[in-house]
Amino acid sequence: MITLEQVSKKFQTRDKKWFTAVEPTSLTIEQGEIFGLMGYSGAGKSTLLRLINVLERPDSGSVLINGQNLTAMSEAQLRQARQKIGMVFQQFNLLSNRTVAQNVAFPLEIAGWDKAKIDARVAECLEIVDLTERANHYPAQLSGGQKQRVGIARALAPNPQVILADEPTSALDPITTRSVLSCLKEINERFKVTIVIVTHEMSVIRKLCHRTALLHQGKLLEVADVKNGVILAQSEIGQELLRDD
Repeated sequence: MITLEQVSKKFQTRDKKWFTAVEPTSLTIEQGEIFGLMGYSGAGKSTLLRLINVLERPDSGSVLINGQNLTAMSEAQLRQARQKIGMVFQQFNLLSNRTVAQNVAFPLEIAGWDKAKIDARVAECLEIVDLTERANHYPAQLSGGQKQRVGIARALAPNPQVILADEPTSALDPITTRSVLSCLKEINERFKVTIVIVTHEMSVIRKLCHRTALLHQGKLLEVADVKNGVILAQSEIGQELLRDD
């Protein structure tokens, strides 16, 4: 489904020095899987996530989704390909001057859907995340958990094959976190959408993921299975991460 072939990324600092955010990394994520990216702050988790939809272009290597090489595409081709890749953000990224329904409709408008189809799809997505009664509310009238569920509905609206979630629960309390994780799990089970989630919270990995990549200082240490809420990490750093939780 998602294949990263020796992707890497460097950034230049203000003092003109270079640091490597992601060392050459190869990784395969299966269709319908919920896959976690975890590690300490600065491990390269969010950068690796943004390489998947080429919001950050890798300095080397290739990104393939369903056999399509995104790194070989033009910007116009990428915009088309990204319609099948939803994104959920840590800080929600909702448009404050648009209602809940209008926020969910936004990617469909950009994609050129007709109004009748947009209205039907928005209603369907709001029902999935249990926000039908909030359709005409504005983001300022919502709780943090409701805002994040709007973000999930917006990501789901174009019928994506993949949803990328960057720290989607880090700004939420534990009870609200559980509701958001339940929403993501239901979407995965109902629609077989592949979900890749960045988090520093081990509890999120345990409750949601099938497998997780352990990252440290830009390097992929290992890919660990998650069985019955237990992360089966083998590396020393992986074991240290679990002890710190």
